[in-house]
Amino acid sequence: MTQPRPEVLQKLTPVLTKRWLSPDAWQIGVYERLDGYQALRKALDVHPDDLIQLIKDSGLRGRGGAGFPTGLKWGFIPQGDGKPHYLVINADEGEPGTCKDLPLMTYDPHSLVEGAIIASYAIRASRAFIYIRGEAVHAARRLRNAVKEAYAAGYLGENILGTGFDLELVVHSGAGAYICGEETALLDSLEGYRGQPRLRPPFPAIAGLYASPTVVNNVGTIASVPYIVLGGADWWKSMGTEKSAGPMIYSLSGRVVNPGQYECGLGITLRELLELAGGMQPGHQLKFWTPGGSSTPMLTAEHIDTAMDFEGVAAAGSILGTTAMQIFSDQDCPVYNTWRWLEFYHHESCGKCTPCREGNYWMVRTYRRILAGQGTYADLDTLQDTADNIFGRAFCGLGDGAATPVVSTLKWFRQDYLGYIEGRTAPRLSEKSLVGAH
Repeated sequence: MTQPRPEVLQKLTPVLTKRWLSPDAWQIGVYERLDGYQALRKALDVHPDDLIQLIKDSGLRGRGGAGFPTGLKWGFIPQGDGKPHYLVINADEGEPGTCKDLPLMTYDPHSLVEGAIIASYAIRASRAFIYIRGEAVHAARRLRNAVKEAYAAGYLGENILGTGFDLELVVHSGAGAYICGEETALLDSLEGYRGQPRLRPPFPAIAGLYASPTVVNNVGTIASVPYIVLGGADWWKSMGTEKSAGPMIYSLSGRVVNPGQYECGLGITLRELLELAGGMQPGHQLKFWTPGGSSTPMLTAEHIDTAMDFEGVAAAGSILGTTAMQIFSDQDCPVYNTWRWLEFYHHESCGKCTPCREGNYWMVRTYRRILAGQGTYADLDTLQDTADNIFGRAFCGLGDGAATPVVSTLKWFRQDYLGYIEGRTAPRLSEKSLVGAH
């Protein structure tokens, strides 16, 4: 393994990750010694509208996948409407490969709590919720303890720091349904209903939780807020690119020497990130990778110098998503990996809409036939046609996410499919997997 070049090492910009390695960083005493809750004091001294304008000026975009401008979303909340306002933090991190929110909540939960208080003050919300994935038991314990400490210190509850601002913050654990990562399904689940996406409009900003104006933001988005309040919009924009401002936590997994979280300014390339991660594992050559989790179109080794920001990845034909970068080599099979992802999406489909419910059901069975050595040329047309009928026709974006790896592998790696169909590649599945697949 070679050490990263100094100019590449300089691209590491620890902001959200700067406390992760500090001993007991999840405890409020340590957090306060490391600038914790200083941003809250500063924020409560200004008008809420000025905070919204600050976030707009910073160029902060959602860290949950869509990249929507955060300040603009906050500004959508109608003021003076006489209704309660809510902040809901989407911590239901469940997509394969996505793993940046979990360590943040585990090692630095107070940054999320402080960001939630500031964001709630800005949108005039008196209740906030953190909806965390049910399997994230340890992170949920850390969060609940952080909330308890914040109440005891006077940062939550009534008359926060003597300003007259009241806020109740609830940590709610889901039941492990991937569909609840979709914001409206999350809201239904939070209300006690089965988690299924809602028809929009109305959008959550007008009729969200309990039919009231609601902001739904990702963990990384809200945790960024205290840093912007302390450092200012210009400081935040000094990292990243003109249209994609600030640092981003890139999660590298797969065939790299040192998988993990690397926080760099938006716009760094995959080549540079691989260098930071120690390169590919010995004996492996890059073949394909996901820029933002399994629901984003795969890219190839030819895209190694793609700028990892919202515009750069879109220009390459994919989506930045959650920057969950799964790295695969020439020893990995794109057909097999797509089947594994589809098994997940098929299992996790909420069943509300026909394209996702039926499309994933049949695509999984088609992949089983191909991987068992019993596929046909017609199966490739079936997969393309089925994916096309899911994409843009499913009730929510999670259906689109299931179709994208199918379309992208058919585009880049058609020969890998033909290898199974024409008998040049040994079957990966046995005939037992074909029970019910015809």
